[in-house]
Amino acid sequence: MIYGATPLAEGGVRVRVWAPKLETLAVKVSGTIFPMTSSGEDFEVYVPDARPGDLYSFVLDGERERPDPMSRFQPQGVHGPSEIVDPDSFAWTDSSWKGIPLASFIIYELHTGAFTPEGTLEAIISKLPHLQELGITAIELMPVAEFPGNRNWGYDGVDLYAPHSAYGGPVGLKKLVDACHREGFAVVLDVVYNHLGPEGNYLAEFGPYFTDRYRTPWGSAINYDGPGSDGVRRFVIDNALYWLTEYHIDALRLDAIHGIFDFSARHILADLAERFHDEAERLGRQAWVIAESDLNDVRVIQPRQAGGLQLDAQWLDEFHHSLVGFLTGTERGFLAGFGRLQDVRKAIIEGFVYDGIYSSHRGRRFGNSSRDQPGERFVAFIQNHDQVANTFQGSRLSEIVSIEQYKIAVALLFFSPYLPLLFMGEEFADRSPFLYFTSHGDPELAHAVSEGRRKEFADFATAGEFHDPQSAKTFEDSKIAWSLIQQSPHADVLRLYRDLIALRKRTPCLSNCRKDLLRVDFSENGRWLKLERSDPGGSRALLVCNFSEPSPETVPPADWHLALQTSSVPGPRADLYLTKTSY
Repeated sequence: MIYGATPLAEGGVRVRVWAPKLETLAVKVSGTIFPMTSSGEDFEVYVPDARPGDLYSFVLDGERERPDPMSRFQPQGVHGPSEIVDPDSFAWTDSSWKGIPLASFIIYELHTGAFTPEGTLEAIISKLPHLQELGITAIELMPVAEFPGNRNWGYDGVDLYAPHSAYGGPVGLKKLVDACHREGFAVVLDVVYNHLGPEGNYLAEFGPYFTDRYRTPWGSAINYDGPGSDGVRRFVIDNALYWLTEYHIDALRLDAIHGIFDFSARHILADLAERFHDEAERLGRQAWVIAESDLNDVRVIQPRQAGGLQLDAQWLDEFHHSLVGFLTGTERGFLAGFGRLQDVRKAIIEGFVYDGIYSSHRGRRFGNSSRDQPGERFVAFIQNHDQVANTFQGSRLSEIVSIEQYKIAVALLFFSPYLPLLFMGEEFADRSPFLYFTSHGDPELAHAVSEGRRKEFADFATAGEFHDPQSAKTFEDSKIAWSLIQQSPHADVLRLYRDLIALRKRTPCLSNCRKDLLRVDFSENGRWLKLERSDPGGSRALLVCNFSEPSPETVPPADWHLALQTSSVPGPRADLYLTKTSY
């Protein structure tokens, strides 16, 4: 990283910043001001007595003090000074770690603040044995870049290079990644390149980071294709490489790429993915780029030769929408247009349900076909942070449907040919809600966020359901209730997750991500679904899902052997069968 504050081997610190909007610039280090020299669009200065741990800030036009746009640490928050960090001071122990194949990812998404009572990155380490016993192979962190206050989902980050101070800062994140690699977990980091938060966002004072040519639902769009965008593109790509190199991150999950607007000849995400993969190859590691996309467009994952961005995978929202829409009968908001078993079948065997057909929610034809894309290109889930908080005002799926129906959904997730993602606590049917929370310091902004949230999700809310994002109680209520894990029915649900993950790992036909070796039959009226998966080596598995009472039509032939049952009593259940050649 050539920008920011860089400690030098011979002593002192070099400070460099891209600031084409400024005529003059100085840096204040430990109370002393050092004028900076301009070279083109950059300003630079060598501070001989500076050292790691010193606080510094930029002085713009001789009056305004601002943190470094590429600050590695903001110990006093988004408005305070930056801290000089030596990137080489941490003693890594993961030199033998080379990453894991994408097809092996079983992802566990978590929010650092709500996952443990302590709410820190280092505290997550104490839960690694639980995740290991569960069978997880990759841990996904919701965004950790410095945001205003101590409570936030992380999508309001403004210091993209600085792990949040309340979470434990740079050392906390490095300790967690090092521990994960020691225990065999890959680490996925959620990053936000479609917008920055409104509070503490000082980038526009340095350069043309934003544009008014496009608008996102969250504020000004980032300038990826207008005048001055070369420096903005470099800032974002360098950030992706920073997490890979300085923090040994194994994969990036790019938030809401439909909010990234770039009509240049070479899309920013194509550039980012290529540079990220090249750097991983140079390091001798496997590393991946995964998108969250609301586009239903396979060009996100298609190779560049076919006009694609060549990202490695993308989230498959419509697996969730079709299954949850069917289980709940809900047609509010973006669940409109789902709710039939034929939608569930299409999501499982093809991916996109809306593949060029008319969407009533969007009022137009939407999407293209993902039928020919392999399963490992998609991340499927029955819950994630967005769906829990936004679709049902914080209620988890296990609180909305019966525990029997919930278990069927779990079985479908792990039987699917996609990369499964769990949201923290779902493995034992946690009862804690997951709500949207913030801790903005600006009173006007705080009020605007609360009112905006109230209006944005009016389609999903009913009287008395609103939870104020600014309330500390909203955050505290969202913390995982680990005390439930030994109680019934939570212990039973946990056992089911462990059994299904173990079956998926040791059964080739369940882990091969082959959509072309998958057959799905269903009856809309009978409310049953049958899935059969196979493998070239001879492994075969059958999942029979009866959403009502078991039907004679779902009884398998005698050569199938029952391997797992979600319920042993009459009523809704899923039965998983294997052939003798499968185990």
